[in-house]
Amino acid sequence: MPGATPESPPMFESAFIDQFSRVPWWAVPAVWVPLIAGMFGYGVMAGGATAAGVGLPMALGLFLAGGFVWTFTEYWLHRELFHWTPKTSWGPRMHFILHGVHHEWINDRYRLVMPPAASLALAAMFFVCWYAVLGAGLVFPFFAGKCFGYLCYDMIHYYTHHGRPTSKIMKRLRAHHMNHHHNKEGRKYGVSTTLWDHVFRTY
Repeated sequence: MPGATPESPPMFESAFIDQFSRVPWWAVPAVWVPLIAGMFGYGVMAGGATAAGVGLPMALGLFLAGGFVWTFTEYWLHRELFHWTPKTSWGPRMHFILHGVHHEWINDRYRLVMPPAASLALAAMFFVCWYAVLGAGLVFPFFAGKCFGYLCYDMIHYYTHHGRPTSKIMKRLRAHHMNHHHNKEGRKYGVSTTLWDHVFRTY
């Protein structure tokens, strides 16, 4: 793991613990691409508890639906959880560890994408919920799409901070997100899309 630098100061007194607070961007696709491919393939061929699977056309539809649902999840988590500070003695510290560090140390490239341990834990909770709703036959391609949406979000988020966008859409997303950081912290919560900011009037 990369060590502390002026752009990435220590978050914890213990150097051993602190090293786990830093994650290089490539760790996200390294973990999630195989999982997404595995879930999608399993849904097509085995369909969870069913024998025949759902077939490729339906699996693609479920995958796209999962990706769309992710965009709302992204907006909701950013607005309601990441920017929530519990009114307790430990609330500010919890908020700083969860998301405030990214606003405080905006140039820290190692505390930008979500650590895989945290994203996997969140994904497990969401998977249980969607399994209860969709059942074993439909949940795998749907959830593969939702996780693909997450992967796109984390990569776009990293790119808006440390890339050099050339396309119009990426320039717009970058401007939208930089406005969130520098001018409108209580607005502009979308990262991979501005859709839900328009829907909920936080644009």
